Amino acid sequence: MHLAYPAVLAALLFCTGLYGVLARRNAILVLMSVELMLNAVNLNLVAFDVWLRDTLHAGQALTLFTIAIAAAEIGIGLAIVLMVYRNRGTSDVDRLRDTAEARESDTTGTTGTARPEVAA
Repeated sequence: MHLAYPAVLAALLFCTGLYGVLARRNAILVLMSVELMLNAVNLNLVAFDVWLRDTLHAGQALTLFTIAIAAAEIGIGLAIVLMVYRNRGTSDVDRLRDTAEARESDTTGTTGTARPEVAA
């Protein structure tokens, strides 16, 4: 098998994931695009491991490590997205950024000094 086939497929997967991260507004779709990018990296690791005929199979070991990190990332990411959706009612990335900036401007008074927060 030629190395070009999995390398081109991995490049297409990575570019598709990169487009999804840059163009999507929904946080869950952004997380799915990050997973697509990680899978492209995994495909490259395994393809180069087979092509180089590594006796230690370092590419496959790194792939297993990357899969474990991706599983932890998606679990924590989904938990954060669900908590944000419960608190704010949306998972739109642009609206979340706008509300964070609005809260930052609300904490400063007209004189430019920060108002003390009242403990609830």
